[in-house]
Amino acid sequence: MKFMKAVIYKYIMVCIGFLVCFKTQAQVYEIEKGNIQFYSDAPQELIKAYSENISGIVDFTKNIFFVKVGISSFNGFNSPLQREHFNENYMESTMFPVASFSGKLIEEVNPEKDKKTTVRAKGDLLIHGITQERIIPALIRTKGKEVLLEADFIILLSDHDIKIPRVVSSKLSQKIHVSVFAKLTKRK
Repeated sequence: MKFMKAVIYKYIMVCIGFLVCFKTQAQVYEIEKGNIQFYSDAPQELIKAYSENISGIVDFTKNIFFVKVGISSFNGFNSPLQREHFNENYMESTMFPVASFSGKLIEEVNPEKDKKTTVRAKGDLLIHGITQERIIPALIRTKGKEVLLEADFIILLSDHDIKIPRVVSSKLSQKIHVSVFAKLTKRK
């Protein structure tokens, strides 16, 4: 009798384990497509650039996330020379090829429930080799199988040791406005 109880107990535990694993996998989403845009609105010049080279993952069960973008993938700018200066002089993209943000979602999101949820993402923002702890507000919209993520925030160049020569200081703002849009799909 004891043996039978032990077998039934193990069987129930294995079934629960499979259900937990299945639920956990169902809550992991990857960025299918998206973009990151930034602009600098300085007294003498407006600079805009964007990248579609964004990737990342969100685990809604554990409320953790990781997002990254290749620095040299940014396009736009007002001229090819401006893009070159961005990569070589300011962002030093050969030494610091990636910017990333990773951490936890403070609020919970159920991606399988149609809803708009405002969340705060708390984590480490890595730009130009300097990590800053940030809380960035975001909007997550879920409808059917579609999960959309949007965020707008400001980066201070001084927080990431990005130096701007005095000669161009009126053409480049110290505050960079960043917008992120991503469409997430369930990991298979």
